[in-house]
Amino acid sequence: MPTFSIIIPVYNRPDELKELLDSVAGQICRDFEVIIVEDGSEMKSEQLTFQYKQQFHINYLYQTNQGPGPARNTGAQQAKGRWLIFLDSDCILPNDYLNIISQEVDCEEFDCFGGPDRPHPDFNTIQKAIGYAMSSVLTTGGIRGAKENLDIFYPRSYNLGVRNSVFNSLKGFTNMRFGEDLDFSMRLLKKGYSTRLIKKAFVFHKRRNNFRSFFKQVYNSGIARINLEIRHKGTLKPVHWIPSLFVLGHILIVIGAFFNPWFLLLLMFIPTVLFFHAHHVTKELKTAFWAVPAAFTQTFGYGLGFFEAVISRKLLGKKEFHAFHENFYK
Repeated sequence: MPTFSIIIPVYNRPDELKELLDSVAGQICRDFEVIIVEDGSEMKSEQLTFQYKQQFHINYLYQTNQGPGPARNTGAQQAKGRWLIFLDSDCILPNDYLNIISQEVDCEEFDCFGGPDRPHPDFNTIQKAIGYAMSSVLTTGGIRGAKENLDIFYPRSYNLGVRNSVFNSLKGFTNMRFGEDLDFSMRLLKKGYSTRLIKKAFVFHKRRNNFRSFFKQVYNSGIARINLEIRHKGTLKPVHWIPSLFVLGHILIVIGAFFNPWFLLLLMFIPTVLFFHAHHVTKELKTAFWAVPAAFTQTFGYGLGFFEAVISRKLLGKKEFHAFHENFYK
């Protein structure tokens, strides 16, 4: 019986999955199995998984498209490991990733863990810029799970581990399309289980390749924040309103610029700060330049989605929803 069962849901991403499986094959720790769950993909990865059967134990499962939460549940049903590790298919693991986790689970008493993410040096400029936007302290990086001191730590499903027994006691993930990982972590904490941030157990996370798909993702994250508040009362914090206030503030500044050109200086202040901070973090001039529109895409996308959900769910009392049903992956 392996210590770890690595569960990877995949949807039309065989090329990215290959990069992840190559990194799994290079792990120092070999006490694991891998379960691939194909969630109704047209571009299937079954033949790809055959290439790794001589390197480690890998199991391929196919189901009709149900979303990432149910796909992870399908994988967990077949898992034999004491710990379940959920990874997104667009991640790459450092070769000591499992070794670090193995040392932590042997020494510490916790029920669920997570780790941060970062861009790989070989990622393209847009991916690095989006990676900065999703992890920077100047955007929403501090409340996404990279730091423990800003909020309760909620592990995210791109890099999440949980005891098999605990996962089963919670009946796994719900059918939420976005925010399902936060919903899982919140239910876990409500049951009295504990979480732990393992800072050294990071993954390289590709995320989106363009701002259009990135906007759709973060817009749905803003909607999910309100959906989560309705499911879990009291989890919405003042910090979650910052992107929406950022959107409102910029609208007011633009309006003010029609009457007083000095307001244009305010419009330049935040991009300038973002540029120099991104350059300090990434050490790349080109990445720092693209980090500015990436950060604005993230903040505006999240803030606008948040606003729509506040109006739709809080004011009008409508049911749980998400946006871009028909073209999210286009």
